[in-house]
Formats: sequence, structure tokens, C-alpha cells
Amino acid sequence: MDRKKELNTLTENILAGKPIGIEAYRIIVDMPPRDVPMLMAGADRIRNAHFGSEIHLCTICNGKSGKCSEDCAFCSQSASSKTTADVYPLLNREKLMAGGEHVSETPINRYAVVTSGRGLPSHEVASVAQALGALDSDRIKTCASLGILGPEDLRVLKKAGVTRYHHNLETAKSHFANMCGTHTYEDRVKCVLNAKREGLSVCSGGIFGIGETDEQVLELALTLKDLAVDAVPLNFLTPIEGTPMAHYPKVSPLRCLKIISLFRYVLPDTSIFVCGGREASLGDHHSQIFEAGANGMMTGHYLTTDGRTLQKDLEMLDRLGLKAMEKYSG
Repeated sequence: MDRKKELNTLTENILAGKPIGIEAYRIIVDMPPRDVPMLMAGADRIRNAHFGSEIHLCTICNGKSGKCSEDCAFCSQSASSKTTADVYPLLNREKLMAGGEHVSETPINRYAVVTSGRGLPSHEVASVAQALGALDSDRIKTCASLGILGPEDLRVLKKAGVTRYHHNLETAKSHFANMCGTHTYEDRVKCVLNAKREGLSVCSGGIFGIGETDEQVLELALTLKDLAVDAVPLNFLTPIEGTPMAHYPKVSPLRCLKIISLFRYVLPDTSIFVCGGREASLGDHHSQIFEAGANGMMTGHYLTTDGRTLQKDLEMLDRLGLKAMEKYSG
């Protein structure tokens, strides 16, 4: 059977809801760059079957920046790196709320507060919970990304009305120690499981271009499938001067599209967002992220790098015949 027929069979089996073994995904792992458009055709069909023309928009607030105790090699906020990233303590309640109130007037569906550090102290978790809980849940959905938290702190967020917790696994377990040495993969997985047990929706994904293989991309996707997370953000490395990965090359556009497509095949009905590095890495191929299977994107700035304006993203969706997801869904 040739590759095109194998892909068509895989796509049809996924659309029919048939169980897929790991060996079936290896056709994607082994696919050369020239065949990525063929891969995207199936990914687009799968995305459209589950999500139609609606695209989920989210945005973040960098609520606490810099001086992170962890040594993640890609991150400009690590205290072990020498970068020009902003350093400031947790923003006050009014500032945290202001961002959410602003985006509640836009087509953006979800607003997240993200903080640096291994895990936000409990008294600061309570402050974030109060700020997000005070927002009108009929106008904006909320998310918190506060590091490795235990059940008690996650319960505080849930009780305040926060509906989603974000905590990336970042990469495959087999590659994690090459990227971080100050905490373990198991620490991250435990946080995801704790958030699920507390009744929070969970957003968890990774960053690519940090030395992982395509086999390890599949490993991460299958781990997230096993964890049954609700949303998967995909980030592409922006090499930042002063970090250990400053000399790493940007991910090529075709590899970005291959990664997005692979995740859509493995996670057919899970929301997949393209976030950091999407425009810088994809260049002229940027608008093809949806054709590759994504049904969401982070709009606005990222933590320490620039993103795209909401207006530009809405104009892109309009050109593609897509639309922002309704405010009351997702």
C-alpha cells in the first residue's frame, strides 16, 4: 500500500472512531517534508469533522515575570539564564482583572493568568483566584497557569470559578531531562492529574524545536491522549539570547505543520492551539495551521515575546472563511 492510501485509511478509521494502534501513527513520524501537504489533507478533514469553521481564541496575561527557580533551557524567565526579560512580582487584583475585562469585549473566548516560578505560593494563588473569579463568566472563560500546584491550591481556583488549569508537559518523558533538571516529568504529570481530579478542565502541551525527535513528538502526543487532557497548546521555540538554547535554529515551516497534523491525528476531538512562535517559525505558511488541524490559537503577546494583534488574527480568519468560536462554548 502506498503512503497516500495508508494515510487515507488512517483518516477514515479515525473519522469512524475506530481504535488506532501506535504503529499506525508511525507513517506520520516517518513522513518526509515533501509529503506534509498530503498529511495535512487528512488532518483538515478530521478538524472540520469535530470543530467545523469555528476557531477558539485565547490570550494570556503575564501575571508574574522572571526570577524563576527552574532551569528549563528554552525559557528566558529562568534565573539561571541571562536575558532582558521583565522581572516583576504578582500583579495586583485590579491589573489582573483589567486584562480579562478588556478581552471580554472581544471575540476572545478564554483569558489566562500565567506566572513564573515552580509553583505560585498559596496566598498568591488565592489572589489570582479572586481576580479571575470576579470576572463575568458569561462574557469570558478563565484559565490559570501557576506552575506545579497541589490539590488544595487547585481546589481554591475551582471554588473561585476558574474553569481551566494550564500546565505543559513541554516534551516527551524520554527527552525531558535534556531540557530541565530542577524538577521531574512526574512532577508535571502529577499536577495535570491533580487538576483533573479537582474538576478543572486541563490545557497541556509542549514546545518543539528543543532537540526532540519526531518519535518523541509522537510520544508526547500519546501521553497527552492517555491523560485525556481537554486542550493542547503547541509552541515552537523562539531562540532567546542568554538562554542555553539561544543557538538552536527555528523550527522549519513544514516541520511545524507536520507536528500540528500529527497531534490532530492522535487527538482527533481535542482542542489544539498554536501558540508561541507560530508566526516567526511558520512565516508565509502561517495561515495553514488550521489546514494542518489546529482549531485554536493564542492571540496577542506571549510571555516574553511578541505575538500578533487580535485584529490581524481576525482578518486572517475572515480570509480563510473561518470564524471565532461563540463566546458561550469551548
